[in-house]
Amino acid sequence: MSLTPPTCVGRLQEALHGKAKGNPTYRFYLLYDKVYRMDVLLFAYHCCRANDGKPGVDGQTFEDIEKYGRRRWLEELAEDLRKKTYHPSPVRRVWIPKADGKQRPLGIPTIRDRVVQMAAVVVLDPIFEADLQPEQYAYRRKRGALDAVNNVTELLKTGHTEIVDADLSGYFDTIPHTELMKSVARRISDGNLLHLIKMWLEAPVEETDERGRRQRTTRNKDTGRGTPQGGVASPLLANIYIRRFVLAWKQLGYAQKLKAVIVNYADDFVICTRRGRAEEAMRLMRGLMKTLRLTVNEEKTRICHLPSESFDFLGYTFGTQYHPRTGAAYVGPRPSKKKINNHCQVISHMTDPRTCGQDAEAVVGKLNARLRGWSNYFRVGTVVKAYVTVMHHVRRRLRRWLCAKHKVRGSGWNRFSDAYLHEELGLFLFPRCAYYDPCAKTMRKSCPRAGCGKTARPVR
Repeated sequence: MSLTPPTCVGRLQEALHGKAKGNPTYRFYLLYDKVYRMDVLLFAYHCCRANDGKPGVDGQTFEDIEKYGRRRWLEELAEDLRKKTYHPSPVRRVWIPKADGKQRPLGIPTIRDRVVQMAAVVVLDPIFEADLQPEQYAYRRKRGALDAVNNVTELLKTGHTEIVDADLSGYFDTIPHTELMKSVARRISDGNLLHLIKMWLEAPVEETDERGRRQRTTRNKDTGRGTPQGGVASPLLANIYIRRFVLAWKQLGYAQKLKAVIVNYADDFVICTRRGRAEEAMRLMRGLMKTLRLTVNEEKTRICHLPSESFDFLGYTFGTQYHPRTGAAYVGPRPSKKKINNHCQVISHMTDPRTCGQDAEAVVGKLNARLRGWSNYFRVGTVVKAYVTVMHHVRRRLRRWLCAKHKVRGSGWNRFSDAYLHEELGLFLFPRCAYYDPCAKTMRKSCPRAGCGKTARPVR
């Protein structure tokens, strides 16, 4: 939900957040009617449209809705909610390949269900935002993964160099419904809204087998566990439940006793402790997770001793780094090799010589969007080496693509030099890259078409 809400919706959210912040024990009892307010539904629709996404089991797309009449479609949806005749459709399940060769289930609700869930999130998010803990960084306004990375970096500087690198097995799929609904009901007493959330949690799942046959299961309802990873309301519900762990860690005195700080992002978290206390932190963490009926992935959960070891968190590798100019060693983050390799694989796919029939400017435009997005996230810690590696790969792949397009033999270095790629075609150049990349020294250190328009500065 990255769009700015209209004034009327913003005022509603401010009022709800102010009430929740001012009275931590207050339970909201009249919220369901806010969900089907036309301004809330319209804003929810725009948020879902901005996120786009594949259609659900009904095959309905946003284009279909626009042809039918968006206002008419929303009015009918609001009427179903008002009359309490709304029922969610089954969730379409698809499988997304993971880097380790396994597959991750992704649930895709229908657009109709997505809009209703988003409307509920618009109403509920400001309430629970007042309760979420400072250690939680996922799916929150003015907070993000880089804030979590920076927090870990600061903790390492203050001597928290023993890390419990934890992993939960299928967190979204194993959240217990009963305990989750208790966490929600601690703040919400509106029975109609609670029933709405319960229906989403228990919605059937539909997937297509290899023969094209559709199969529906009611696993979530039967086991009383899970919220679809991919559902609009799932991130908020996941935050609400993991809050119990973060809060219990502090209220039971573990944080103060062990000098152990949790840094959490969705289902990923690390516990940063001082020397000699990681074993106890690991034991207490396992006990809390058992109480919360969550499963710790023992294969991926370990204790890491810095600076002799390293660990990965949110795409960064934390460990011993070396200053690019002085060679001085220090403990900090750098982009992980896994993320660099994955990024290079995407670049290779985008510059496949078999696609040389495309326009060069279009291909460079797509590459630039990808490179800017990647560098906007991977800009913390020691990044120059990663930038140079990625930049070399991009140039080589783009040069190969241009050779195929123009039927040029050889490497194409003479015809498609680095200066040509960046200054003629406008290929994005990572900030600070020119200072450490020998191939970039012949180019301007500031190219409005290729970079950010500011003079590149060395890493401090």
